[in-house]
Amino acid sequence: MTKPQIQVRGAGAEDAAEIARLLHDFNVEYDEPTPPVEELTKTIGRLLEAGEITVLLAGPGPDGLSLFRFRPGIWSTGSECYLQELYVAPSLRGRGIGRALLEATIELARERGADGIDLNTGETDTAARALYESVGFTNREGSPDGPSMLFYEREI
Repeated sequence: MTKPQIQVRGAGAEDAAEIARLLHDFNVEYDEPTPPVEELTKTIGRLLEAGEITVLLAGPGPDGLSLFRFRPGIWSTGSECYLQELYVAPSLRGRGIGRALLEATIELARERGADGIDLNTGETDTAARALYESVGFTNREGSPDGPSMLFYEREI
């Protein structure tokens, strides 16, 4: 028996409330600060309308999302893609939704002229790390034996 195909679609400003709900749930799940859904809905709608973010949604709920941004490349003529958020509702994980979103993100990034995608995730999020590594992402600089790449951030 084959797995049912997971439907992935591009989101528009009309999806802002659903995107905000998923992002809010994501941050709550990982004990990260998050604005109220209503406030986040306004921000997401504004960013989508301005073309500042691209969002893919999966499943009828929707059940998961991929949120990413493009920026001009410095080291190549292609653009760079930053996968800012990849999230699947906890009760639906392990069904291929995250993989479908990630593969669709890679394909859309290629179509839009990106020649690379970067992201960050927590060291302890082994499921996410396994997914990323299974499609070719690495956290090793230069080669599989190279030093680990690190991500730093600071609020200002």
